[in-house]
Amino acid sequence: MDLEARAHSEHPDELRLWLRLLTCTQLIEKQVRNSLREQFSTTLPRFDLMSQLERAPEGLKMNELSRRMMVTGGNVTGITDQLVTEGLVERVDVANDRRAWRVRLTPRGRKLFNEMAQKHEAWIVDAFAGLNAKEIAQLHKLLGKVKQTTPTTTNNTEIA
Repeated sequence: MDLEARAHSEHPDELRLWLRLLTCTQLIEKQVRNSLREQFSTTLPRFDLMSQLERAPEGLKMNELSRRMMVTGGNVTGITDQLVTEGLVERVDVANDRRAWRVRLTPRGRKLFNEMAQKHEAWIVDAFAGLNAKEIAQLHKLLGKVKQTTPTTTNNTEIA
């Protein structure tokens, strides 16, 4: 039973809508996870880490990666270690800080990420294939209104 099925007509419409949003998010995420695994033999956390590095060509310190991904440093270290071993990311020294490393995509990692990102985009587009352009624009606008009236910080970390 999915989250949405737990709600009944006596529950507020807002709760039922929230559960529908969660269910849709989980269904789309499951499809993305499966597709990443099947087509690229990778995981969503690895894709997410590479995505953060793609946005910062000069690289990011480990603590910055952890903050951006909203996961522990240990999680980032484990994923980074795997990607370094595979030659997809590299660690470089940080000037004036012998204890810190900056992590960045290698050319091979950037090429692979770009391939994955193109497929990822297509999977997301396919997930919304049941909506026409007007409906997508309307849903985007409505969710924007929800976003504007919802607190956007948790422990001083902005939610994307």
